[in-house]
Amino acid sequence: MKYVLLLMGDHQDAECGDQSGPDPAEFMKFDQEITEAGVVVGGFALEGPETAVRVSADSESEELLVTSGPFAETGDFVGGSYVIEVADIDEAIAWAKRSPGARFGHIEIRPVAEY
Repeated sequence: MKYVLLLMGDHQDAECGDQSGPDPAEFMKFDQEITEAGVVVGGFALEGPETAVRVSADSESEELLVTSGPFAETGDFVGGSYVIEVADIDEAIAWAKRSPGARFGHIEIRPVAEY
């Protein structure tokens, strides 16, 4: 089964991992470990939330609005992801627990929908 591990950060953490989060070497070590295990089938890393742009409809006029990030009202932001193929949710949880991102943000795990 395929799962996405969404690496989530928090806008309220002013350091966003720069000083108080894991050393980038920890992420590189985890990346090497999960890749060498052969479970990674995709993924991505994103630039910081300040680079985000949102397109949405105004609730009254339905006009499309473009807003620059970061979006403090949401609190969380996606920093990157892994798409993994493992036997079950328990194995996906085990990989998420090994990520340094679980200690300095959180990881959302979602099954990939098969269409």
